[in-house]
Amino acid sequence: MNLIIRNVRPWGAAATDIIIDDGLVGTGAGKRAEFDGRGRVLLPGLHDHHIHILASAARRSSVDLAGLVDAKAVEAALRSAAAAAPPGAWLRAVGYDEGAAGLPDADLLDDWVSDRPLKLQDRTGALWALNRLGLASLGAATFPPGCERDAAGQPTGRFWREDRWLGRHLPRSNIDVAGLGSELAALGVTGLTDAGAGNGPDEAALLSSSALPQTLVLMGNESLPHAHEYRRGPLKLLIDERDPPDLDVLARRISEARGQRRNVATHCVTATELSLFLAALELSGGALSGDRIEHGGEIATAAIAAIAQTPLTVVTNPAFIHDRGDRYRDSIDPQQWSDLYRARSLIEANIPLAAGSDAPYASFDPWLGMRTARDRLTATRQSLGRGERISARQALCLYLGEPLNPGSARTIAPGAPADFMLCDGSLDEVLADLTPDRVAATFVAGRPVFQRR
Repeated sequence: MNLIIRNVRPWGAAATDIIIDDGLVGTGAGKRAEFDGRGRVLLPGLHDHHIHILASAARRSSVDLAGLVDAKAVEAALRSAAAAAPPGAWLRAVGYDEGAAGLPDADLLDDWVSDRPLKLQDRTGALWALNRLGLASLGAATFPPGCERDAAGQPTGRFWREDRWLGRHLPRSNIDVAGLGSELAALGVTGLTDAGAGNGPDEAALLSSSALPQTLVLMGNESLPHAHEYRRGPLKLLIDERDPPDLDVLARRISEARGQRRNVATHCVTATELSLFLAALELSGGALSGDRIEHGGEIATAAIAAIAQTPLTVVTNPAFIHDRGDRYRDSIDPQQWSDLYRARSLIEANIPLAAGSDAPYASFDPWLGMRTARDRLTATRQSLGRGERISARQALCLYLGEPLNPGSARTIAPGAPADFMLCDGSLDEVLADLTPDRVAATFVAGRPVFQRR
C-alpha cells in the first residue's frame, strides 16, 4: 500500500505527514492516495503476543458459560442453547467454572443435555468433556493418552489437553476468523501471535487462508513450515504441572529448536512449570535472546533474580488479574498475590516484558489488559498485588513489541512496517483513559482496516 497519512502527531508530537511505500514507512516523493489524520495521535498498532486464534473465533459461536458458578445456571444456559439449535446438532460450550458442579464428565453433561452431542471446555482450556452422545460419535477410535478412564477402563468423557486429537475426530465448529479479525482491528490490534503448541502444517494452512487483516506470527511444533503468509515463531513447549514432561525430553526439544534456528516459548503458569523450564534451558545450553516465558502466572521473588540472569522475555497476561482475580483473592495466600502475573518487579529487574490476551481464556481486549496492568483491580474492583502496578505508558508498551522480539519496542520510523492506530485526543488523554473508544482508525501495512464512522 502506498499512502500519505496527512496531519498526524506521532506519539503526540508535532503534526506531520507519514509517507507509506509498499507497506513501510517511507521518505519518497510521488503521487499517492491520501488519508486525513485530522491532527490525531498516531501510535504503533497493538500486537497481541499470545492468543489462540481458532479457539477465540470458535468461542464467538459457542455457549459462553464464563461467570456461571451455579449448576442450575449452567444447565439453564445449555438447555436454552440446545432448544434454539437444529435437532441433533452439536452443542459447543466454553468457559465452564468447576465451582458450579465440579469437574464435568459424561454423566454430568448427560444430566444437563442428553438429546444431542455436547462438548464442553473448562475455563482453563486444559479440559474438554463430552456427553454420552459425543463419546458415541467417536465410534471405535483409539483414544489418546489424555482420555481419562474410570476404574473399569472406560472413558469418563474427560479429555485433558487433547484439542488437536479432538479436532481431527469431531466435526469442526463454525469458525469466523475474519469476524474476529474485524473486532480486533476496531481495538487497534494490527498483529497477532498464535500460541498454539500443536500448530503444524494443517493449522498453518487454515490460519493462512482465514482473511485476517492482522499480520500473523505462528508458534507451533517442530513440523510448522515456513510460509510467506505468516512469520514462523518460537517452538511452543507445553509444560503441564498435572502431567509434566521428562526433563531430558524437554531439553532435547529445546536443542531441536536451536537446530531449526528457532527460539522457544514455554507455557509457565505455575512456579513448578517455571522451575522445570529453567532447568531444561540450563541442561540444553542456556537461554537465547528471544526465548520466552509464556504467562508467568506465578513468579516467586527468588525466581526474578534467576530470570534476570538470562535473556528471557516474559509474556504475561494482565487481564487474568481482572477476570480471575476475585478467585485468586479467595484461594491464594495474600502474601503471594504479588507473585501473580508480575509486571513492575520484572521491569525493575530489567527483564523484557510484553503482554498477550491468552484469548479465549481471558478477554481479547488489550485495553482491559492495559488498565489492569496499571490498576491491578479485579472484576469487583478489589486490589490484588498493588505493588506490581505499572504506569499507563508502560502498560501500553506491553502491546507494542516487535512480533518476534516482544521485549523490543516498535517505532514509527522510515523502514518500519506501517502498522498504526490513530487515536482521538492528546496522548495524555489516551493514556488516562486506556480505552478502545479513542481508536479512530487502524492501519496494517499502510492499509486502513478499520475506520470509526
